[in-house]
Amino acid sequence: MKILVINGPNLNFLGIREKSVYGTQDYAYLVKLIEDKCKAENCEVEVFQSNHEGAIIDRIQEAYFDKIQGIVINPGAYTHYSYAIHDALASLSDIPKVEIHISDITKREEFRKVSVTAPACQKQIYGQGLEGYLQAIDFLLGK
Repeated sequence: MKILVINGPNLNFLGIREKSVYGTQDYAYLVKLIEDKCKAENCEVEVFQSNHEGAIIDRIQEAYFDKIQGIVINPGAYTHYSYAIHDALASLSDIPKVEIHISDITKREEFRKVSVTAPACQKQIYGQGLEGYLQAIDFLLGK
């Protein structure tokens, strides 16, 4: 299986920003965690991060041509207002998608409780820390 993991704005600042919310592990640790999981599961993975909405949309669209078979996406703050990312995800109706959030978005500020991107995904995982990424990969693998 070919999996694409997309991380949105500020995820590159893991271990730096709001450690009480997002933990102390840095972004390199997250990437290695994902790569190790996929290696153990014998699947290909690409991890992509951007702070720019258009770059995220471009990568989602490129997934179609790259024959990606599953997407894990943490849209960051775009979760709450990017209908453009929603539409890009929805256009890939044949590719299973999982939205992931490190923190429990249901127990945070009101604006974080609404996801406009989740309806374009088959599953949403939140509040599981970095482990949520591994759970999302397991879902895509049918585990």
